[in-house]
Amino acid sequence: MRTSGVFTFKGASLIALFLTSAISALGFLWPFLINEKQGHPQWIFLMATPFALLLLLISSSNNQLDSKSIALLAVLTALIAALRPMGTGAVGIEPMWFVLILSARVFGPSFGFLLGTLSMLLSAILTGGMGPWVAYQAFAAGWIGLGVALIPRSLRGKKEIFALVIYGILAAEFFGIAMDLQFWPWALGTDTQLSYLAGAPIAENLSRFFSYHFLSAMAWDIPRAIFTASLIAIAGKSILQTLRRAHTKAAFLTPIEFIEHVKVQKATN
Repeated sequence: MRTSGVFTFKGASLIALFLTSAISALGFLWPFLINEKQGHPQWIFLMATPFALLLLLISSSNNQLDSKSIALLAVLTALIAALRPMGTGAVGIEPMWFVLILSARVFGPSFGFLLGTLSMLLSAILTGGMGPWVAYQAFAAGWIGLGVALIPRSLRGKKEIFALVIYGILAAEFFGIAMDLQFWPWALGTDTQLSYLAGAPIAENLSRFFSYHFLSAMAWDIPRAIFTASLIAIAGKSILQTLRRAHTKAAFLTPIEFIEHVKVQKATN
């Protein structure tokens, strides 16, 4: 189904999205769901990856993601993948997030999900950072792109920028929690007060995890949140206008949507 964004999940692609997200969520939450620390949960992502590929193929075959949309997705994916290494070695300096959030705002959360997932995969390939952690990063980024749907589409002007700033802060914290979830069970061994305890009550492991997370948040999540929010506040308006101009000129809008778009632009200027 086409909307004012590039495309929207429905039917088979919506089912694929749900299954992918449900299976990948288990990969983050497994320490609280199993009683013994046995092996690695990477097999969960081996199941989820085919669903992600199926999602893209189904979207393309249903003409929900046409050639122009694929071209735009490729360009933005390459841009984000190129921006991501710029933050290497600098705590929390990750300019990729504001591009992902603003792109998802303009082209829709469904587009944002694919953009976040593919950007992380491409970045890992370009930097030689392939490993079991890539699946976690890809799905976390995809969910951040998808989560932009929580912001009402009717917001414009200063209210829109403010909402995006708040979302950027929350997204930075969400990514930090997600990354700590995949790292925490293996990071501290079994002999510290913050270690994952196999077979312990859920409340005990949750307490240990959040204690561990907030100790690390000062170093990564807070700088990431400040940097992302600052970029959105400073450059958000101009980037949104540029993306919306490209969105319109590329004829992603139907005639009726174009008229509505022009009315909104006049009302906000």
